[in-house]
Amino acid sequence: MSAPTLDVLAIGNAIVDVIARADDAFLAAEGMAKGGMQLIDAATAEGLYGRMGAGIEASGGSAANTVAGLAALGHRCGFIGQVADDQLGAVFGHDIRALGVTFDVAPRGGTAPTARCLILVTEDGQRTMNTFLGASQFLPEAALDADLIASAAILYLEGYLWDPEEPRAAMRKAIEVARAAGRRIAFSLSDGFVIARHGGDFHSLIGGGLIDILFANEAEITALAGTDDFEAAVAAVAPKVPLLVVTRGADGAIAVQGATRTEVGAEPVAKVVDTTGAGDLFAAGFLAGQAQGRDVRASLRMGAIAAAEVISHYGARPEADLKALVAGALG
Repeated sequence: MSAPTLDVLAIGNAIVDVIARADDAFLAAEGMAKGGMQLIDAATAEGLYGRMGAGIEASGGSAANTVAGLAALGHRCGFIGQVADDQLGAVFGHDIRALGVTFDVAPRGGTAPTARCLILVTEDGQRTMNTFLGASQFLPEAALDADLIASAAILYLEGYLWDPEEPRAAMRKAIEVARAAGRRIAFSLSDGFVIARHGGDFHSLIGGGLIDILFANEAEITALAGTDDFEAAVAAVAPKVPLLVVTRGADGAIAVQGATRTEVGAEPVAKVVDTTGAGDLFAAGFLAGQAQGRDVRASLRMGAIAAAEVISHYGARPEADLKALVAGALG
């Protein structure tokens, strides 16, 4: 087996985020569940965009945010995701390549436009996401570069992208390629609605020994386990994966590896401005720690540091020097 040339290769939705302030009354008027994520069609996206306040645009997508964080931490990364041959697709491609991330998937013409996520942030920093998946849900197996997948030490898969049929087939193929190359596979559950639709698939992947690192938050792990009891959910899922990582917001995060459970607290934040990307950047910090050969506790701390940085400002990409923050905390 050849040595990897990338630390992490991620497959996920290629999305441009539009982030704007909103109050609880606006969310209620729009029929949105605060703090949640819903899929919307093109017409709904256009209407909501017109009713939103002034916003900022930034390239996003869960797994893309994670590799952005990894790149900021100095790691060699690649990304596979589908954009359209349009202006937002060009913006996304430029942004991710400017970070030093390998992104070679050709834009797709003749289908839906590039995906966008309309994010409403309330005063308490909670983000409510409305996602039009557009071209991202048409990522074909043919877009995969098997050599690129095999070159990465870790293949990181975004659960959100498991929902559409075409990219789901592509991700299954990517798992086969990574497994054949002897690489580790990390998977993020992403959201409760994905688990509700595809929990059976996720249990099959886990039961089949195809997931090495499973990322979840409290709501997701309990949904996967089918119980409201957090500790019972962890006890049910942890023995089935080599490494389970669960974020708990202000209560920090835990990891279970074999018989060893490790817990860390959340890093202090002067003010929570926007929780968009918190889980994505936590995964970035944790995977960076693993790529650097650090132990689980240090990897959790790195995840907490990266998450704390991103929730201190608007947007899901880091603005401060993550390497300096980690060095100051861990050396």
